[in-house]
Amino acid sequence: MKILVTAKRVEDPESKIKVKPDGSGIVQEGLKYKINPFDEIGVEEGLRLVAKHQGEVVVVSIGGKEVQEQLRHALAMGAHRAVWVNHTGPVDQLGIAALLQKVVEKEQPDLVILGKQSIDDDQNQVGQYLAEFLGWGQATFASKVESMESEQEKNKVPAIVLSADKKSVQVIREVDNGLATVECQLPAVVTTDLRLNQPRYASLPGIMKAKSKPIEELTPAKLSVDVTPAIQVLKMSAPPARKAGIKVADVPALVEKLHNEAKVV
Repeated sequence: MKILVTAKRVEDPESKIKVKPDGSGIVQEGLKYKINPFDEIGVEEGLRLVAKHQGEVVVVSIGGKEVQEQLRHALAMGAHRAVWVNHTGPVDQLGIAALLQKVVEKEQPDLVILGKQSIDDDQNQVGQYLAEFLGWGQATFASKVESMESEQEKNKVPAIVLSADKKSVQVIREVDNGLATVECQLPAVVTTDLRLNQPRYASLPGIMKAKSKPIEELTPAKLSVDVTPAIQVLKMSAPPARKAGIKVADVPALVEKLHNEAKVV
């Protein structure tokens, strides 16, 4: 099977994020970047599926030349080749989904796996838009019953189950009150949750091989997509500083503070 996965470039959550004084964005100097963790989980699941069923994993990212770092990371994990949509301007979730739609139509994968959201803007929209644009079935928030310490996880067994006739996939997804099992006819779109798998580390041989794996460059113009944002961020602001905590002498003092000051009891 052929699987298309995504690799968005996001700020490392260990970095200290500061908002610019004019509120036009964040201060980028000194920030470190990494592949979106939800996308990395998608890459891992794609690799597990092709390891079991044979096939190819193609990774795609949208952005300036710097996103090649995240593409190379996915290639070092084991992806076979990459597609880079070169675009340095602003783009919203509708634009991202429209670009991915064109890449999907060009690549013709059996399955698209992407993170349910990115950790920079937490929109959780692109997977759903993409499935709608393609007219494909979708399974969001893919997870699994087994724990991260289970034998299945240690043996890198894919949690997304391909049917015997290879015409559908079964996905366990997280819902508000537990887990639900859904089946989607292929081709389909799946978005990953955190508890789907534990991504592998890129090995030294994998890192060396990634340097010679192909990255195809595309642009919105080549894909005939207008990425003019329909939504504009007018201003960003930092959350108010939290007040320092205090120590109380005993339980009665704690209850008194909670009742009279916090007013939660």
